[in-house]
Parts: sequence; C-alpha cells; structure tokens
Amino acid sequence: MNLLAPHAHSSYAASVLLYFMMMVVMMMPALMPWLRLFGRMAGDAYPGRRTGLVVGQFTAGYLVVWCGYSAAAATMQDGLQYFALLRLNLSVGMTVGGILLITAGLFQLTSMKEACLAHCRSPLSFFLTRWDGGPRGPFKMGAHHGVWCVGCCWALMVLSFVLGAMNLLWMAILTTMIVAEQRAPRRWHLSRCFGMAFIAWGVALIVIR
Repeated sequence: MNLLAPHAHSSYAASVLLYFMMMVVMMMPALMPWLRLFGRMAGDAYPGRRTGLVVGQFTAGYLVVWCGYSAAAATMQDGLQYFALLRLNLSVGMTVGGILLITAGLFQLTSMKEACLAHCRSPLSFFLTRWDGGPRGPFKMGAHHGVWCVGCCWALMVLSFVLGAMNLLWMAILTTMIVAEQRAPRRWHLSRCFGMAFIAWGVALIVIR
C-alpha cells in the first residue's frame, strides 16, 4: 500500500510534508531514548523552565533538520520523475534501484557511517560533552543531534525508492533496521551486514534486469 499516489498535480510543498510525516514516524522510535534521558537531565539544568517545554525545543531542533532532509527527498523524487525514472508506485527500475542499493551499501561500510552510528548510540556521552544551558540550548542540541542522525540514516531512507516511496511495509522494515543498528551489540556489526546485503542485492538487480 502506498500513501503517496502519482502527483503530477500536487504541490512540492505537499510532497515535502508527506516525506516529513514519514520521517517523523520512522525516526521517533530511535529518538525516544534521547528524549527520555534529556527530560531527566533538563529538570535540574534549566531551573525555572518547564521540562516539557525544553524537551519540545530539543525535539523541534531535531525535526527541523529532518524537514530539510524531507525537502531533499521531495526534490529527488521530482528529479526522478522529470527523467522518467520513477514508476507509478514511486519506485525506480532495476538498474537505478541497483545503483541506489550499491551506493547505500558502500556507505554502510564507511568510517563516516560508523562515526554517525557511534553518536546515535551514546546520548549520555553527547549530553555530557555538548550540553548547552543557554535559552536556545535545547533547540541547538536537538538540531546537532539531528544532523548526526541524518548522516547515519540518509542512505537507508533513500532506499525507499527501491520498493516504492511511502510503501508501508518498506517503511516498517527500514524503521526496524534503524533501531536495530543503534541498539544491537556492536560486535554484531549490523550496519556492515546490512551494507554487504545491499551491495549483493544491488548487483543482482543490475545483472538480472
């Protein structure tokens, strides 16, 4: 089932909004441990300010970054449609899909991916080293975390075009993978396992097209 139908008549803003809603749904399970810890620490760190308010500021900073990513995803969709590379279900063909899979797989094997993932696994370390007690501190910390989070997950998100953007089953699978990467023991090297699987899948799509 697709939430987003072919939309030659729809606006770019509507596409951005739909992608943003998808990002919120997919990233919230990974964000919740950060919000719980931040909420516990914020009570003493921001005296005189309601905990709910500062947690909301942190969340807003985080979501602003993902709104930017949503705009990039909508732009990518428009580009694929312009070059007639997008099918009616908002998926790409085997060759383009294979290229996306291989690209995502290679990124999963990089030191950049590992650095971003290490950040996402360590909320306490981040708050202890990057705490900002200023009036805009929660928002700035949320945005900072959002940048690292986008760096960690952008390649996985791009794979939504392989089986259809806004495909509910694919969204659930990607969300599970994102959470699993962050919470599984490091010795499992899940990100690298996913990367090698993506590369193999991508090569298979290109070969059998």
